[in-house]
Amino acid sequence: MPERDVTVGQLLLTEYQTVKDEQKTRIGFRDNLLYVTLTVVAAVIAAAAQARQTSMLLALPPVCVVLGWTYLVNDQKISAIGAYVRGDLGPRLAVLAQAEGGEVFRWEAAHRGDSRRVSRKVTQCVVDLLAFCVVPLSALVVYWAGGDVSAGLAVVSLVEAVAVMGLGVCVVQYAVPFRAGGGAG
Repeated sequence: MPERDVTVGQLLLTEYQTVKDEQKTRIGFRDNLLYVTLTVVAAVIAAAAQARQTSMLLALPPVCVVLGWTYLVNDQKISAIGAYVRGDLGPRLAVLAQAEGGEVFRWEAAHRGDSRRVSRKVTQCVVDLLAFCVVPLSALVVYWAGGDVSAGLAVVSLVEAVAVMGLGVCVVQYAVPFRAGGGAG
């Protein structure tokens, strides 16, 4: 088999395909985390209602924090890949290809300029806060209002509340001011 020379352009295109495959996988995983969260929330609420044990609701905050943090980290990686393609990989390939206007992979930037981007980002931030923060905080309020609060579980529930609020701060910090690097969409 004759030897083939590998060009820098071929390597960059291979790198592009690799990072886009990772981005696509992360998008699917991230989006499924919302469905998993909704399923877990429904299951815990149903079990707590059936057993008439509000203390079972204390399972929601740690689950929502772990799933929410995983969602947020994946969203950040998705955005980082997009930023890398727009700011580093694309321009290097454009130079090699002598692309007119120095642009390649125009979709990487074009979809970010739509007139509804800010409202879409605000809505996504609200959805993230509802799914990963408001629901578990509501579960804690129901537990606290239930009247059957033991000292040990009260401490646990306060730690959970702090963790959920910490996640909420991270969600908002990541979304605001809906900067170029915040969020994938």
